[in-house]
Amino acid sequence: MITILGAGKVGMATAIMLMMRGIDDLVLIARTPGKPQGEALDLAHAAAELGIDVRIEGSNDYSAMRGSDIILVTAGIGRKPGMTREQLLAENAKTIADLAEKIRTYAKDAIVVLTTNPVDPLTYVMYKKTGFPRERVLGFSGILDSSRMAYYIAKRLGVSPASVNAIVMGMHGEKMFPVPRLSSVSGMPLDRLLSPKDLEEVVTETVKAGARITELRGYSSNYGPAAGLLLTVEAIKRDAKRVYPFSIYLQGEYGYEDIVAEVPVVLGRGGAEKVIELPLTEEEKRRMDEAVGAVRKLIESLPEELRR
Repeated sequence: MITILGAGKVGMATAIMLMMRGIDDLVLIARTPGKPQGEALDLAHAAAELGIDVRIEGSNDYSAMRGSDIILVTAGIGRKPGMTREQLLAENAKTIADLAEKIRTYAKDAIVVLTTNPVDPLTYVMYKKTGFPRERVLGFSGILDSSRMAYYIAKRLGVSPASVNAIVMGMHGEKMFPVPRLSSVSGMPLDRLLSPKDLEEVVTETVKAGARITELRGYSSNYGPAAGLLLTVEAIKRDAKRVYPFSIYLQGEYGYEDIVAEVPVVLGRGGAEKVIELPLTEEEKRRMDEAVGAVRKLIESLPEELRR
């Protein structure tokens, strides 16, 4: 069973995609009375129309997540035009700490995937507050960040994004670290295909992609995160061992301790079963340090009770 915490735009887009694939039964949980129940009923009617055999339920009672093997956390306030992800930290940290306690109580064996922004410091809060092994507490963003980069590369080259292997690391925020040197198109290094100016523009477009969507339509991305969460659930359920970037608590990898950062991991039934350490140049390591330093600064800005 898959539980989605939060019935807002990201939660519902994710629920629709998961229902369409018929991967597993769904439980939608949110605080607003009637909201998750109504959304679940509408989705269940749609599943019946399509002949998809999944059970979909909504609840305001967090005990309904009992027995879930995957918890997708989409709850929290989203950013408005002109806001950064980091400005959401204080309010959303309280929400995540509260949800961590509920997850620990009702779904102690689940894999938790967090989308709430700013995702990296909030993943740290979720990890500390659940006490789960690090492989079962993941911050989602890397699939989206790397796919956005692949989109902008493919658009310039006139190729399918499926042919692009784009690497984004560090964090999901203004200091995220797209890595052109390690990105490629069907094995061809990017620097042989794009000029330095084009590469710089791709990096800027990738970093600013979320803000651009928010600016254009008045609220942040939901379809992109939902698609990435679908891929995440499929990889876990099928024990696919797919390599995707996720935010995860590091224990010495890349030279970092007691911090969450966006890095490639092997994703399977056990969650993030292995962290992949990519070879970084001195300049790339400096950029990675900047991203990790930005996350650490956000974590240190939280009250001590949310950091332990």
